[in-house]
Amino acid sequence: MKKLFSVCFLVVSVLVQSQNIKTIQLRPLQENNFSSIVPLGTTLELSFDDLEADSKNYQYKIEHMTYDWKPSSLLSNQYLNGFQQNEILNVNNSFNTLQNYTHYSVRIPNQNTIITKSGNYLLSVLDEYDDIVFTRRFTLYENKATVGVVVNRSRNAKTLNQQQTVSFRINYPELQINNPQQEIKVAVLQNEIWQTVKTDIQPQFFKQNQLIYNYTDKLNFWGGNEYLFFDTKVVRNPSLNIRFVEKGDIFNNYLYPFENKEVKKYTYNPDINGQFIVRTIEASNNETEADYANMHFSLEVLEPFNNKEVYVYGAFNNFKLIEENRMVYDEKNYTYNTNFSLKQGFYNYTFVTKNEDGNIENSDIRGDFSSTENQYTVLVYYRAFGGLFDRVIGVGNNFFEGER
Repeated sequence: MKKLFSVCFLVVSVLVQSQNIKTIQLRPLQENNFSSIVPLGTTLELSFDDLEADSKNYQYKIEHMTYDWKPSSLLSNQYLNGFQQNEILNVNNSFNTLQNYTHYSVRIPNQNTIITKSGNYLLSVLDEYDDIVFTRRFTLYENKATVGVVVNRSRNAKTLNQQQTVSFRINYPELQINNPQQEIKVAVLQNEIWQTVKTDIQPQFFKQNQLIYNYTDKLNFWGGNEYLFFDTKVVRNPSLNIRFVEKGDIFNNYLYPFENKEVKKYTYNPDINGQFIVRTIEASNNETEADYANMHFSLEVLEPFNNKEVYVYGAFNNFKLIEENRMVYDEKNYTYNTNFSLKQGFYNYTFVTKNEDGNIENSDIRGDFSSTENQYTVLVYYRAFGGLFDRVIGVGNNFFEGER
């Protein structure tokens, strides 16, 4: 019984600890670059905050994965020069903030970790008990193939105004690929959101050193709508899309309610596809002097959705649907509401529903439109016959600007 209690306590402790981890970013060093799909050798920086502010000892671990995100057969010394698991040494406490926190960061590659192979990688952050606190995916690629990507409105008459169709060609003049159907795998991403990735796609046509993917329905994506946004670079006063501010233990920022209407309309707002930028104009160091605010979200709906849950959705928590960002319906005020803390900055977000099967739907609240601006990324994986791992030999991108 005592052993069972200890295990339960440890599980609860890990869950509480992970809830105190905020503002996780894994990005290149270039300003306003949000992609974790980069050329082999590019420096990525992992950063996050611990709101318990007690300077814990965290470590990071890097694992090579297959094209479908299963552990690869490579040993760590076959894809790393250095150590697979290392302590995060760059640790700083917040300064002059209502919400105390500890900021952690590490750059990869570094003197202890140099990645030598292309492919998918899983980056895990571990606590002092070697329990996983959170994970993030990243992909390193070689420029051995060129990928031309074209995006158009859906070719399906039924979804002409709601979906977008991706087609692409892979050119590989430098490689000898004997059986493309077996040796080549592809992944197609919308706005680099892995939850909606499309895989298991075979080429339709073969030419010399070229593969053509030109499907009518198989590579259709729902367009969604442009993301909503707010800016808390000034946390003490109302700013962009902030209705009013109250001060408690930390600042409480109330967003303008969003009204759910029966007739959905496309709204053109230049966005950053669900991402966020940490920034403050009230201090000089965004990493340790930007404060946290409790953000209050409200969605006006005349009656609750049947057998569906409503969530606030965005990169602020890696596009996950968890209890923190789940909205609760208030029958008295006809609104869904939730609140959670976010670091000062510019944020994109939207509202989605989750049905009983666990599927995420945009159309219930914001609608799907073929005019929506979306970025599409095609990853090309190559494993030669008898090869040990999946290389990423090329990446193609296309930013669909829609038709208005």
